[in-house]
Amino acid sequence: MTKPDVKEQIIDFMANQGMRITVQRQAIVEAAFNTEEHYTAENLLERARKIDQSVSRATVYRTLPVLVKTGLLRELDLGKNEMYYDPNYASHPNHNHIICTDCDKIVEFDDYCLDVRESFIANNLGFRPVTVKLRIEATCTQFAKTGACSRKNS
Repeated sequence: MTKPDVKEQIIDFMANQGMRITVQRQAIVEAAFNTEEHYTAENLLERARKIDQSVSRATVYRTLPVLVKTGLLRELDLGKNEMYYDPNYASHPNHNHIICTDCDKIVEFDDYCLDVRESFIANNLGFRPVTVKLRIEATCTQFAKTGACSRKNS
Protein backbone atom coordinates (compact mmCIF):
# COMPACT_ATOMS: atom_id res chain seq x y z
CA MET A 1 0.00 0.00 0.00
CA THR A 2 1.27 3.46 -0.84
CA LYS A 3 2.36 5.53 2.12
CA PRO A 4 -0.38 8.14 2.67
CA ASP A 5 2.07 11.05 2.89
CA VAL A 6 3.70 10.16 -0.45
CA LYS A 7 0.36 9.81 -2.19
CA GLU A 8 -0.83 13.08 -0.63
CA GLN A 9 2.32 14.93 -1.72
CA ILE A 10 1.94 13.70 -5.28
CA ILE A 11 -1.77 14.47 -5.50
CA ASP A 12 -1.12 17.97 -4.08
CA PHE A 13 1.72 18.49 -6.58
CA MET A 14 -0.50 17.43 -9.48
CA ALA A 15 -3.33 19.67 -8.32
CA ASN A 16 -0.92 22.62 -8.00
CA GLN A 17 0.23 21.93 -11.57
CA GLY A 18 -3.39 22.21 -12.71
CA MET A 19 -3.68 18.50 -13.47
CA ARG A 20 -6.94 16.64 -13.01
CA ILE A 21 -6.70 13.92 -10.38
CA THR A 22 -8.27 11.09 -12.33
CA VAL A 23 -8.87 7.54 -11.17
CA GLN A 24 -6.24 6.41 -13.69
CA ARG A 25 -3.61 8.79 -12.29
CA GLN A 26 -4.43 7.64 -8.77
CA ALA A 27 -3.93 4.02 -9.89
CA ILE A 28 -0.57 4.95 -11.42
CA VAL A 29 0.55 6.67 -8.21
CA GLU A 30 -0.57 3.66 -6.18
CA ALA A 31 1.28 1.24 -8.49
CA ALA A 32 4.39 3.43 -8.60
CA PHE A 33 4.83 3.65 -4.84
CA ASN A 34 3.43 0.41 -3.41
CA THR A 35 6.66 -1.41 -4.26
CA GLU A 36 10.33 -1.15 -3.41
CA GLU A 37 11.33 -2.77 -6.72
CA HIS A 38 12.66 -0.76 -9.65
CA TYR A 39 10.45 -0.82 -12.72
CA THR A 40 10.12 0.34 -16.31
CA ALA A 41 7.21 2.31 -17.74
CA GLU A 42 5.79 -0.91 -19.17
CA ASN A 43 6.09 -2.64 -15.78
CA LEU A 44 4.25 0.30 -14.23
CA LEU A 45 1.51 0.05 -16.85
CA GLU A 46 0.97 -3.63 -15.98
CA ARG A 47 0.89 -2.89 -12.25
CA ALA A 48 -1.49 0.08 -12.66
CA ARG A 49 -3.86 -1.97 -14.82
CA LYS A 50 -4.16 -4.49 -11.99
CA ILE A 51 -5.59 -1.62 -9.93
CA ASP A 52 -7.66 -0.06 -12.72
CA GLN A 53 -8.05 -1.75 -16.13
CA SER A 54 -8.75 1.59 -17.83
CA VAL A 55 -5.21 2.95 -17.30
CA SER A 56 -3.74 3.75 -20.71
CA ARG A 57 -0.14 3.54 -21.84
CA ALA A 58 -0.28 7.23 -22.81
CA THR A 59 -1.40 8.23 -19.32
CA VAL A 60 1.47 6.27 -17.76
CA TYR A 61 4.01 7.88 -20.08
CA ARG A 62 2.59 11.37 -19.42
CA THR A 63 2.42 10.82 -15.64
CA LEU A 64 5.93 9.42 -15.10
CA PRO A 65 7.74 12.75 -15.75
CA VAL A 66 5.38 14.42 -13.27
CA LEU A 67 6.21 11.81 -10.62
CA VAL A 68 9.92 12.36 -11.27
CA LYS A 69 9.42 16.13 -11.03
CA THR A 70 7.97 15.73 -7.52
CA GLY A 71 11.37 14.47 -6.36
CA LEU A 72 9.79 11.33 -4.92
CA LEU A 73 10.65 9.09 -7.88
CA ARG A 74 14.00 8.89 -9.60
CA GLU A 75 14.59 8.03 -13.24
CA LEU A 76 17.61 5.77 -13.73
CA ASP A 77 19.68 4.80 -16.71
CA LEU A 78 20.91 1.35 -15.73
CA GLY A 79 22.70 0.66 -18.99
CA LYS A 80 19.79 -1.20 -20.50
CA ASN A 81 17.66 -0.13 -23.44
CA GLU A 82 15.01 1.60 -21.34
CA MET A 83 14.76 3.83 -18.32
CA TYR A 84 14.02 2.42 -14.88
CA TYR A 85 12.28 4.15 -12.02
CA ASP A 86 13.33 4.00 -8.38
CA PRO A 87 10.48 4.45 -5.88
CA ASN A 88 12.92 4.33 -2.93
CA TYR A 89 14.70 7.55 -3.80
CA ALA A 90 12.79 9.82 -1.40
CA SER A 91 13.38 7.57 1.62
CA HIS A 92 17.13 7.22 0.98
CA PRO A 93 18.42 9.41 -1.84
CA ASN A 94 22.11 8.52 -1.48
CA HIS A 95 21.92 4.84 -2.35
CA ASN A 96 23.61 3.13 -5.28
CA HIS A 97 22.87 0.11 -7.44
CA ILE A 98 24.41 -3.20 -8.43
CA ILE A 99 22.91 -4.75 -11.55
CA CYS A 100 23.37 -8.48 -11.97
CA THR A 101 24.34 -9.17 -15.57
CA ASP A 102 23.24 -12.80 -15.16
CA CYS A 103 19.66 -12.25 -13.97
CA ASP A 104 19.10 -8.46 -14.35
CA LYS A 105 18.24 -8.10 -10.65
CA ILE A 106 18.81 -4.59 -9.30
CA VAL A 107 20.18 -4.49 -5.76
CA GLU A 108 20.39 -1.25 -3.79
CA PHE A 109 23.13 -0.50 -1.32
CA ASP A 110 24.24 2.35 0.91
CA ASP A 111 27.86 2.88 1.84
CA TYR A 112 28.93 5.74 4.07
CA CYS A 113 32.58 5.21 3.13
CA LEU A 114 31.75 5.65 -0.56
CA ASP A 115 29.87 8.86 0.20
CA VAL A 116 32.89 10.22 2.08
CA ARG A 117 35.31 9.11 -0.65
CA GLU A 118 33.21 10.70 -3.43
CA SER A 119 33.08 14.00 -1.53
CA PHE A 120 36.81 13.84 -0.79
CA ILE A 121 37.68 13.27 -4.45
CA ALA A 122 35.39 16.05 -5.66
CA ASN A 123 36.67 18.51 -3.03
CA ASN A 124 40.31 17.74 -3.85
CA LEU A 125 39.61 18.52 -7.50
CA GLY A 126 37.84 21.78 -6.61
CA PHE A 127 34.25 20.61 -6.91
CA ARG A 128 31.26 20.24 -4.63
CA PRO A 129 29.22 17.10 -5.34
CA VAL A 130 25.63 17.78 -6.35
CA THR A 131 24.60 14.35 -7.59
CA VAL A 132 26.45 11.07 -7.49
CA LYS A 133 25.18 8.05 -9.40
CA LEU A 134 27.11 4.84 -9.00
CA ARG A 135 26.08 1.83 -11.01
CA ILE A 136 27.99 -1.40 -10.68
CA GLU A 137 27.36 -4.11 -13.24
CA ALA A 138 28.41 -7.44 -11.81
CA THR A 139 28.13 -11.16 -12.29
CA CYS A 140 26.44 -13.24 -9.65
CA THR A 141 28.77 -15.58 -7.75
CA GLN A 142 25.86 -17.92 -7.08
CA PHE A 143 25.14 -18.14 -10.81
CA ALA A 144 28.81 -18.80 -11.56
CA LYS A 145 28.91 -21.65 -9.04
CA THR A 146 25.53 -23.30 -9.67
CA GLY A 147 24.30 -22.05 -13.05
CA ALA A 148 21.22 -20.54 -11.40
CA CYS A 149 20.44 -17.40 -9.46
CA SER A 150 17.88 -17.30 -6.65
CA ARG A 151 17.31 -13.58 -7.33
CA LYS A 152 16.14 -14.14 -10.93
CA ASN A 153 12.41 -14.22 -10.20
CA SER A 154 12.33 -12.05 -7.10
